Amino acid sequence: MSRAVTLILDSAQWFFLFYLLFYASYLLLSVVMGAWSLYRQEQRREIKNELKHQFYFPISLLVPAYNEEVTILDSVDSLLKLDYRLYEIIVVDDGSKDGTSQALIQHFHMRRVDRPIRLTLPCKPIEAVYEAPGSRVSLTLIRKGNGGKGDALNCGINAAQYPYFICMDADSSLQPDALERIIQPVMEDSNVVAVGGLVRAAQGIRTEGRRERLPLNPLAAMQILEYERSFLASRILLDGFNGNLIISGAFGLFKKDVVVAAGGYATDTLGEDMELVVKLHVYCRNNQRPYAIRYEPNAVCWSQAPASAGDLMKQRRRWHLGLFQCLVRYRFMFGSLRYGFVGTVSYLYYLLYELLSPFITVLGVGVTVLAAAVERLNYPFMIKFYLLFVLYGAILTITAFFQRIYTQNLRISRGDAARACLMCVFESVFFRFLLDFVRITAFIGYRKRKNKWGEIKRYQAP
Repeated sequence: MSRAVTLILDSAQWFFLFYLLFYASYLLLSVVMGAWSLYRQEQRREIKNELKHQFYFPISLLVPAYNEEVTILDSVDSLLKLDYRLYEIIVVDDGSKDGTSQALIQHFHMRRVDRPIRLTLPCKPIEAVYEAPGSRVSLTLIRKGNGGKGDALNCGINAAQYPYFICMDADSSLQPDALERIIQPVMEDSNVVAVGGLVRAAQGIRTEGRRERLPLNPLAAMQILEYERSFLASRILLDGFNGNLIISGAFGLFKKDVVVAAGGYATDTLGEDMELVVKLHVYCRNNQRPYAIRYEPNAVCWSQAPASAGDLMKQRRRWHLGLFQCLVRYRFMFGSLRYGFVGTVSYLYYLLYELLSPFITVLGVGVTVLAAAVERLNYPFMIKFYLLFVLYGAILTITAFFQRIYTQNLRISRGDAARACLMCVFESVFFRFLLDFVRITAFIGYRKRKNKWGEIKRYQAP
């Protein structure tokens, strides 16, 4: 065996050791900090009843919609029933080819109005504006030319009457107290410019009273567990030092004037949600403006998870390409002390453990094959190491899942608890590697598909 091969194997061994050690430590710390944070918040809430205030910030709910005829009525109906004193709903039909607008107009008896909208942010031409008469909550529909989600949100910001707006997906619904929860960080700190909420997968899941039930579809069940780990762990930890780079496009609150000053949503990226958050970090730091971007795990949004492997692959391809586009666009932040923890810690984490993670996995497989070819592979050690990796990942996921069950005083049957544990193992063994494959292949045909979202089939809530 040549010295070059030996050097490669030895170097790879140390690289993967430190890579996995740091990742494991980060995940463990994230889950522990997330669990402790939720526990402390629940204690404070029980003692102070902190959500009952006499003062409210008015909020505009922006719902961009493209071919959402199947789900749009259920979504808007749920938004009209929120437990909040003053808010408006603005649905922006981004050039839909189905009956999205017609469904809203007929169901809510909307009328076309001559309402001038100041174009503070650029967007595609507005074709018509409709309003629902006699509604307790102001409901507006804007029809415009197709320009993508970012363009539709810019249009909604232009039409928004209130100082704070929430962006959300047309297939999503909010818990009745979601607005009270997500505005809480703003009421505690006037420097807060954005707040992310907790997004939970709603496909097939039911909560009856205080009882939690998992869906029978294993793909949906694994996505639920993945969401729980992701939103409980890293986002709460990053929130501790104002380091979050992502607020999910399904549910996020923003201060309107700061977003407008920063330039609004980008229209040339697949990750407009992450791009806006990073842009706000850059804008506030460059202008030496005190700011905070927060995460509120008790503000809950239910969003449909892809029900088929094909739709899941489209979604995750889009997410990964959006991450790539954003990190490339803001690469000047990497390692820069000017951007504090955002440039030195957060950027590095998303680069190594999100963007490059699937490629490092492939590299690990290649090194393993090379070690086997030169008869330097310790098979018993590799098997034990892999089983330990699966077990560790499953424990972290199930801890996040049951921690939320505990902090929210939910009940779960023994059968669903057993299924959750089993799905955690399957998620570690199969699901993660499926997602790695999708993320690697996302770059195939990038030039032609870099701005194509790919349509995902929607299902009407039963």
